[in-house]
Order: sequence, then structure tokens, then C-alpha cells
Amino acid sequence: MPRGARLDTPGTLHHVIVRGIEKGSIVRDDQDRKEYLRRTGELAQGMGTNIYAFALMTNHAHILLKSGEQGLSTFMRRLLSGYAQYFNRRHKRVGHLFQNRYKSIICEEEAYFDKLVAYIHLNPLRGGLVHTVEELAFYPWCGHAVMMHKVLYSWFNRDYVLSFFGETESKAQQAYSEYLGEEIGKNREKELSGGGLLRSHGGWSKVQSMRKQGTKVLSDDRILGGDSFVREVLQEAEDQGKELLTAKERSKQINNDIEEACSKAGITVALLRSGGRKGELPAIRRALAEKFVNDYGLSLAETARQLWVTTAAVSHMVR
Repeated sequence: MPRGARLDTPGTLHHVIVRGIEKGSIVRDDQDRKEYLRRTGELAQGMGTNIYAFALMTNHAHILLKSGEQGLSTFMRRLLSGYAQYFNRRHKRVGHLFQNRYKSIICEEEAYFDKLVAYIHLNPLRGGLVHTVEELAFYPWCGHAVMMHKVLYSWFNRDYVLSFFGETESKAQQAYSEYLGEEIGKNREKELSGGGLLRSHGGWSKVQSMRKQGTKVLSDDRILGGDSFVREVLQEAEDQGKELLTAKERSKQINNDIEEACSKAGITVALLRSGGRKGELPAIRRALAEKFVNDYGLSLAETARQLWVTTAAVSHMVR
């Protein structure tokens, strides 16, 4: 079943999860870790993306962020493609580094912000990279060290996070530390990064309760929030789609994108759609397929028709 299009408008809160392909490592040493965070910070500052929590593990990473004017897709594409090229060059490897598309979940800020910050910052402790909360405070590859003033990353929005916990810095930091301690024993993985109803409504017990009461609610596996929040996000996405591109305008834009890509490569549209695989043709098709599916929300089948390839081929390109 094709995956849904990204939901995003500037200022949207996202919990983003990236994983290494086949559970492989995305960092091998501290030089890799520094490079990953350097790129993250540089892009965040350059694109107006606010970062509130992060945890860099060995084979995956979490980020809690609000997208800037250019949206989440552009930020993540630049981060992951740039880092993957660096990683492959340094370690003399080829092929994909990251598993499929990154996972992004739109989050209801008022209800889940503090839980998400704690969940993400406790990942190194739960994953065994550190053994105590005291060690976690000095672990430089996680936002908790920034919160505890042990590490400084100018791109990390520490003040905004503290504002959720208290009015003054000292009281907020104390409240944050106490909250983190309370969250250590809680397993919120299904609630915060599970799917469908479980994610949207805070876990299995709440879903069971709603079912017993006969309550019908809306859920979407791209969204963490209650029924009204889910409806609001989906309606906003639908309205934005209508505002930005009608079907006719989108078709025109797709044709323009294809012609522009061919013009830059010095080839004809007919050659691109010929099925040939020489030279730059596969790379051009892949770039267009990713744009059509991720940015325009085109189905795999429609993208295949536009590029004169099979649906399976498009599925492979975007994966």
C-alpha cells in the first residue's frame, strides 16, 4: 500500500526518526557524530528550523523540530543526502545509508511536547549507551547534555524547551530534571511513535476505553494528537493543497519540472521517457520521482505514468 504524502507547513512540530539501512550503523565514531550534528546545526540555522530535542544513537536518530519556511522535506533531504555522501566517502562504501524514507510524525504541541522531549532525551539511557542519568548529562550526542548546560550547541533552542517547565531558568531546569526522572520508568514508545489510533490517542488503554464507550474518532499514522487535532491538521493540509495547486496547475508544474530537468541534462523529454538507462537517465528519474511523491503527494501509479516507468520502479526509486 503506498505511503501517504508528507504533511507539513512552516512551523509544524515534527518528531523525526531516521534509521540505518538493514539496522546498520549511521555513525562509527565520534568524528561521524560531530559531522552529523554539525550538518544538522548548520542546516537548522540556515533554514530557520527550530530543534528542541535530539538523540544520536548508533543505528538511528531522533529529532524534535519545527520546520522552517522551506518545510521538513527540504531540510531532511539536505541533511541525509549530504551526510550519506560524507559517510560513504570517509568509510569507502557505496549504496544507501538510511532505511527507506525517514519517519515523521506531526505532534500536538500542548499535549505532547514535554513527553517527546523526555522520550527522545532518554533514548541513550534506554539503549545502553550510558548507564545513569548522571552519565546522560555528559553525553554530548543528545540534547539532554545541552539542557543541563554541559554542552553548548547554538542551534539547539534550549530556552523554548525550558519555557515549558518554568518561568525562570533555575526553576525550569529543576522541573525538567524531575520530569525526566519520572519518565525513566515509563514506556511511551507505542504512544509516541506507534501507529494509528494508538499514537493518536495515547496508548492501547485509551483506545479500548473509547471503543467500549462507542466513541468514534479519527486517527492518522502521520499524526500524534487527539481527534480534533487530527481533523484540524488533515483539513489544513487539504485546504493548503487546494490553495497551492489545483489538479491542472499541478499537472503543469510536473511537466515544467520534467522539461527543466531534461534541459539541464541536455536531453529530450522523449529520451527520458524512452525507458533507457544510460548516463544520467536513472538519476534524473529518481530525483523527479522523489519530488512528485514526497513534495506533490502524487501516487506511485501516477508518478509512474508521468515518467513512463512501472509502479514497481517508482516504489524502488523513492525507497
